[in-house]
Amino acid sequence: MTAQATLPAPPGPLARLRDPAWYQEYGVYVAVAAVLAFNALFTKHFMTADNLRTQLVQVAPVVIVALGMTLVIITGGIDLSVGSVFALGGVLAAWASQWGVLPALLVPLLVCGAIGLLNGFLIARAAMAPFIVTLATLLAARGLLLAVTDEGATTYLVPKGSAFAGLGQGSVWGFGHPVLIAPALFGAGGLLLQRTSFGQTLFAVGGSSDAATLMGLPVARTKLLVYTLSGLLAGLAGALNAARLSSGDTIVGVGMELDAISAVVIGGTLLAGGAGSISGTLWGVLLLAVIQNLINQIGSLNSSYQSVVSGGFLIVVVVAQRCLARGRRAG
Repeated sequence: MTAQATLPAPPGPLARLRDPAWYQEYGVYVAVAAVLAFNALFTKHFMTADNLRTQLVQVAPVVIVALGMTLVIITGGIDLSVGSVFALGGVLAAWASQWGVLPALLVPLLVCGAIGLLNGFLIARAAMAPFIVTLATLLAARGLLLAVTDEGATTYLVPKGSAFAGLGQGSVWGFGHPVLIAPALFGAGGLLLQRTSFGQTLFAVGGSSDAATLMGLPVARTKLLVYTLSGLLAGLAGALNAARLSSGDTIVGVGMELDAISAVVIGGTLLAGGAGSISGTLWGVLLLAVIQNLINQIGSLNSSYQSVVSGGFLIVVVVAQRCLARGRRAG
């Protein structure tokens, strides 16, 4: 008689709740559900169709920018330039919209993609620190924006009734085109990250660049591509925002890089790199948006508290990530 090997029983619900990895992976979903329930019960206008539609329209550009930031942070990097690149993309799109929808999209994508490519080249090939490089391009992109707009004195308007204006203001099933484009890009990003060798390379590079190099993975090319993608997505988000506003606003994007980083980290992506998910980032963006909407609906609080709450959430999540990582190592 041969002995049969017995498989270990799957962990029960209580065992899962004691696992630090469970909180790291699903904590953002629990937080979103809790805040949504609180808003629905204790605020008057949160569940109205107009409010929900407005929130989705406002959050769509941040979603697109945060997608690129997720890929960058998974590799262990950071991109501080996305807010300025977002604003520059909007101004360039509004300026080029006088020649049609294709120039309005291609010009910001080319310029912003070139900025991302420069970031990637200096970080991947010249081995410069991502923080320093992207801080420099943040200032450079904002300076180029001011030069194009004569120090902000010139505001480029999108022609009314143009196809480009329709891209930002038109709707399908009651939702604006940017609201539909953002989740489509997220779906593509999720497939890229989970179902392709490029996505697995991102995790390997973020886990250890030296180990990835010894494995024969294209570390430099991977970093070059993710920073280029980050610039392209920031430029696209800026162009869609300009189409929605019908102008190239010179003051948008200030602090957007911090919002994107906060959403990515709150969604479970480690700042150290090597772990993260696209879906977590989406829920991180939604969590911050719901909290900001709650603050706006409380009459005694003004919008300045949004930054306070976002910063507080980021600190709490980073500390929690460190504690959970220690718990996993101890287990």
